[in-house]
Amino acid sequence: MKVLLFIFLSLSAAVFGEQVGPWNLDVLKNKVPEIHWLKSEGTVHSLLYAGENYRGQATQVFGVYASPKTIGEAKDGQRFPAVVLIHGGGGTAFAEWVYLWAKRGYAAIAMDLSGSRPPDLESDPKTGAPLLAGRTPKSIVRLPNGGPNQGHQEKFDSIGSEVSDHWPFHAAASVMRAHTLIRSFPEVDPERTAVTGISWGGYTTCLVASLDDRFKAAVPVYGCGFLHEGESVQKPSVDKLGDLRANWVREYDPSSLLPRCRVPVFFVNGTNDVHYPLDSYMKTFLQVRGEKQMRIQVKMSHGHQPGWAPQEIGLFIDSKCRQEKPLPVPGALKVEENSVVVPFKSVVPLRSAELHYTADAGLRSKREWITLPARVGEGFVTAPKPPLEANTWFVSITDERGAMVTTAIQFNP
Repeated sequence: MKVLLFIFLSLSAAVFGEQVGPWNLDVLKNKVPEIHWLKSEGTVHSLLYAGENYRGQATQVFGVYASPKTIGEAKDGQRFPAVVLIHGGGGTAFAEWVYLWAKRGYAAIAMDLSGSRPPDLESDPKTGAPLLAGRTPKSIVRLPNGGPNQGHQEKFDSIGSEVSDHWPFHAAASVMRAHTLIRSFPEVDPERTAVTGISWGGYTTCLVASLDDRFKAAVPVYGCGFLHEGESVQKPSVDKLGDLRANWVREYDPSSLLPRCRVPVFFVNGTNDVHYPLDSYMKTFLQVRGEKQMRIQVKMSHGHQPGWAPQEIGLFIDSKCRQEKPLPVPGALKVEENSVVVPFKSVVPLRSAELHYTADAGLRSKREWITLPARVGEGFVTAPKPPLEANTWFVSITDERGAMVTTAIQFNP
C-alpha cells in the first residue's frame, strides 16, 4: 500500500507540479510568461507580462526594467546579477528603484501589484534618470485587464471566495512570474538573483522566499508574519474574518510558510513600526530555520524611500550574488553579572557597538528608546547590562563601512 501511495504521489507531482497552498510552483518557476514591451529605449523600460487569471479572465501585470546595459554603463555581452523589487501598500512599479539597482550593477524588475500602472516614464535629458514629478496616487490608473486591487477587501475579505480573487495569491505569483521572466533575459545570470520588498512588499517577500528557492537572498523591509497577533494594525482585519480567520492565516500569513524557507534572509525594520511591531517581527525571524540576519533601527521611518535607503540591503545582496564582503554576524549574546557579551564575526573591522533598550509600557509604536555605547574587543562586544526595568532590548554592531546589524530582540517579562 505504501509503495502504491508513493507511486501515486510521484505521478501526481509529475502531472500537476509542485503545489504549495494555492501556488503551482512548477508552472511559476519554469514557464516564462508572455511579455509585451511598452517602452524599450531609454534608461528604464516598461512592459506588460502575463499574470494569473482573475474572475475568469486573463490578466497582465505592469512592470519596469533597468540594467547596467539600459543605463549605458555596460558593454555588449556582459551578464549581471538580478533583483526583483516589490512595492508596499499604495505603491506601484517604481522606475527610480530599478534605476538605483541598475546603477549598483544589477538588472532589476519592479511590478505593480494593484492591477494598475503609473504614467508614462520621462527621463532627465542630461542624466537619463527617471523623472517622477507627474506621478501622484491619482495618476496611477487601472489596467483594462489587471488583477485585483490592493485594498483590504482584496487582501483579507476575499478569503471566502475563489482563490483567483485573493490578492496575496496574485501578489506572490506575480513576483515569481517576474523572477522567471528576468532570469530568461540574456544579460542576466539566472543563478545570481535576489528579492527585496517594502511593507506589504516585505510581507510578500516573506511569502516568495518561502516558495521560490531560486533566490540567493531575500530582504523583507518592515513586512513580516503573525499579522493575526500582537499590536499589528492588520490584526482587526484578520480577526473580523471569523470562521475564515484560520484559513487566511494558514494560506497567507508568512508565519505558516517561512518554516520551509531556505533562502538566506536579512530582516530590516524599526523599533516603533506601527504596521509590523517587534513582537510579531521577532516571531517571524524565529520561523526561518536557515540563514538569517537582522537590522533593527531605532525609530526607523516607514515608507518606500526610507525602506530602500539602508546600504545594508545592497551589501547583503552583494555578498550573496557577487561574493563581496558580507555584513558582520553577531552571535548569541550572554548576560553576565554587570554586562552583556556578544561574540561576532566580521571580515570588515568593527567601528562601534551600542545597546538599545526601552522601559516604557503601552503601544510599542509610542515607546521611547535609550542608546548606550558598548566596547568593541577582539571577536566580541561588551555592552552595559540593561537596567531591570528594561522590557525590550538589543545590541547593534557597525563596521567601518557604516554597515549596521543587530542581535535578536530580547524581551523581558
